[in-house]
Amino acid sequence: MIFVTGDKHGQLAPFLHNPGFSKIKKTDVLVICGDFGFLWDKSRQEYKNLKWLAKRRYTIAFVDGCNDNMSIINEYPVSMWNGGHVRFISKNIVYLMQGELYIIENKKMLAFGGGFNSNLSLDLENNNNWWPEQFATKQYVENVIKNIEKYSGKFDLIVSHEAPSAITPCLENGVCNSNAINCILEEIRLHCTFKKWFFGKYHVDRQIPPKYYALFERLVRFE
Repeated sequence: MIFVTGDKHGQLAPFLHNPGFSKIKKTDVLVICGDFGFLWDKSRQEYKNLKWLAKRRYTIAFVDGCNDNMSIINEYPVSMWNGGHVRFISKNIVYLMQGELYIIENKKMLAFGGGFNSNLSLDLENNNNWWPEQFATKQYVENVIKNIEKYSGKFDLIVSHEAPSAITPCLENGVCNSNAINCILEEIRLHCTFKKWFFGKYHVDRQIPPKYYALFERLVRFE
């Protein structure tokens, strides 16, 4: 079974206090829609948190968001998992690379992380807290196009951190506040068919009919 949830920002509280997490079984996969946050500064507490997560009986898979340290994530070697490229953080924790397609329980899942940090100008000035991967490199765009063509644009679910451009007004008080990632995701939305699309970033739990889901604290089972 596939479960999906929103940003965790390196906090164990959702895993400890949301009763839904205790019902995830050994063979299930929990997908986090960006801002996983448990790979940020290599602190002792971060190490302890990752060690605790590594003891979960289920698989934790995440796309990158605005607040994931890609320099640390990229230290882990690239491997294969369920048909797509990943980086194994531990035996049960995997980073889903941008534009990759994974087949989980016969469900085709397209992953495309990355996100625009609202403090980008300050971060660029200080030369920290941002990475090229957050804005979708040419390599990742070409990769998602390849997978769209390979599967004729037909997927069961799509997981991202940002939302497609056409969906952002439903989350930002009617304002279409698009960046490059939003525009790429909009092209995916227009050229693909899918049952559900899940994304994080916006820190709300909201369904946008008919098949778009902004997730934060909510835990959703994909069927």
